[in-house]
Amino acid sequence: MSKRNLTRRQSWRIQKIQDERSARAERRAERAEETLLGGDLGSEQQGLVIAHFGVQVDVEALDGAERGQVRRCHRRANLPALVTGDRVVWRADNQQSGVIVALQPRRTELFRPDHRGQLKPVAANVDRLVIVFAALPQPHRNLIDRYLVAAEQAQLEPLLVLNKADLLELPEHAEIRTWLDDYAALGYRTLCLSATAGDGLDTLRRELRDHVNVFVGQSGVGKSSLINALLPDADLRVGALSEMTGKGTHTTTTARLFHFPEGGDLIDSPGIREFGLMHISHEDLLDGFIEFRPFLGHCRFRDCQHLHEPGCALLAAVASGAISPGRMNSYRHILASLQDN
Repeated sequence: MSKRNLTRRQSWRIQKIQDERSARAERRAERAEETLLGGDLGSEQQGLVIAHFGVQVDVEALDGAERGQVRRCHRRANLPALVTGDRVVWRADNQQSGVIVALQPRRTELFRPDHRGQLKPVAANVDRLVIVFAALPQPHRNLIDRYLVAAEQAQLEPLLVLNKADLLELPEHAEIRTWLDDYAALGYRTLCLSATAGDGLDTLRRELRDHVNVFVGQSGVGKSSLINALLPDADLRVGALSEMTGKGTHTTTTARLFHFPEGGDLIDSPGIREFGLMHISHEDLLDGFIEFRPFLGHCRFRDCQHLHEPGCALLAAVASGAISPGRMNSYRHILASLQDN
C-alpha cells in the first residue's frame, strides 16, 4: 500500500500536536523536579541509564553507598533527551527516586528513525552492534547491509549472528548459511547458533564479554529468546511470527540494559524492520562497504556513481569477482533511498 501524501496543513497540525505533547512532558518534568528539590537531595554521584520511560529513566548508581542500586529519576529540563547507556550525574532524594543533573559526554551513539522519519538516538556508549537474523522471518541481505553501514558510521564493531540454525537443514533455507560465509570472507565476525537448542550460546557469551553490546534485527528473529537464554532472569516476552505476514511481532518497547555475570553489558533495542540511513552522504555510504575501499578513487570520472559509468573501478571489481553482485545491489538500493530523500 502506498503512503498517504499529507497536505501542508495536515503536516503542520501533526507537528503542532507533537510539539504540544513535548511541551506538556517538559512541564511535568519541571513540576517533578520542583517537588524533588523541595526535599532533601543527596550529593552528586555517577550513574548509568539502564532503561528509558518517557520523561523518566532508571539509573543504576555506579559509586557510593548505593552502588548497584536502581532508582527511577527525572532529568532536569535543561538537559537533552537521555537514552539507555548514557553516563550521568544524579542526586538521590528520600523517596527512592532522584534527579539527573548532568549528562556525561557520549563515546558513541546509535540512531534510528522515528515514525516521522527524524533520527533519534536509541543507545549510547555502545562498543558492538550485534546483528541478528534467521531463516524465519524471511531475511533481507539489504537490511543486514544497512546495519553494517550503520555500524561503520557509528564506529561500532559488528557481530553477525545467524539464529535458528536448526532451520538451515531445510532445503528452502540452505542458501542462508552461505550468507554468513560471505560476510566472514569480508572480515566480519560471525556466529551460527540456536537459542532454543542452546547450540553456540557459550561462544556468543565469550564474544559479548567485556563489551557494551546492542542487539538489532528484524522482529521475530529471536533477539529476546537469545537474551532469555543468556540471562534467564531477564524474562523478556517472546513474540510469535504472524501467520498472515510471516513477520515478527514487536515484543520490546524500550531499550533496556542488562549486565552479564562474567562481565560486559547488553542493550536490547526495540525491534525494527527498517534502518534508515538518510543522514549519511554518498561518500559515507561507499565507505560503509568495506570491500569497496581499495577501489575508491580509481574510477575514470571523479563524480562516478558506480551504476553504469564507463571506467568504473567498482563495476570492474564486480566483473572480476572482487565484489559480489549482491553487495553491489545493496549499495544501489541504499543509494536510491538516499537520493529519494
